[in-house]
Amino acid sequence: MDRRELLKFIGAATGAAFVGNALAWTPVPSATPLKAAGFSAEDLAYLNDIADCIIPRTDTPGAKDADVGRIMAIWVADCYLPAEQALFKQGMTQINSEAQSRFGKPFLLLDNAQRHSLLSGLNEAAYQYNRENQIDHWELGRPGGRPDQPRPLPHYFTLFKQLTLLGFFTSEIGATKVLRYVAVPGRYDGEFPYQKGDKAWAT
Repeated sequence: MDRRELLKFIGAATGAAFVGNALAWTPVPSATPLKAAGFSAEDLAYLNDIADCIIPRTDTPGAKDADVGRIMAIWVADCYLPAEQALFKQGMTQINSEAQSRFGKPFLLLDNAQRHSLLSGLNEAAYQYNRENQIDHWELGRPGGRPDQPRPLPHYFTLFKQLTLLGFFTSEIGATKVLRYVAVPGRYDGEFPYQKGDKAWAT
């Protein structure tokens, strides 16, 4: 699964064009310290728990095993435009508000069934919002990557789901324990044996 295929997968899985354009940067700049970006240790734990509900541990590792919360925070700090950063942080507050409204307690105090119910509802709301606002097409990066050419922002939960998928499947754990990793792909083999249920490849 190369970069383009991963972004297409994320776009299809979330019903919205992928938000962020840093995968085209060369060379990659140094990451902003998370404290300077406004993310605390408590925020990272919160993001890890949200991500782990999206990709839970089963017979393979989950998002928390890959510390996806930290990846999400770094991506938001370094790859999102100010409006996108504001939407993401608004979403952090909104998920807690939704948890309080439905269950009378913050997200981190919900049990697994309550978390799943809450995030499943937000996922459906995100799909509906993105469809109604015609944010359901695939584009590889923002046109020209220019801040003066913004595209409509998706539902806030879309950002959480996209960054969870991106962070997990590009992590060492996701690429090697869930996908089948080949550091240097070999020649094209159009008749490579495949059995239904085989893992996808990460290269």
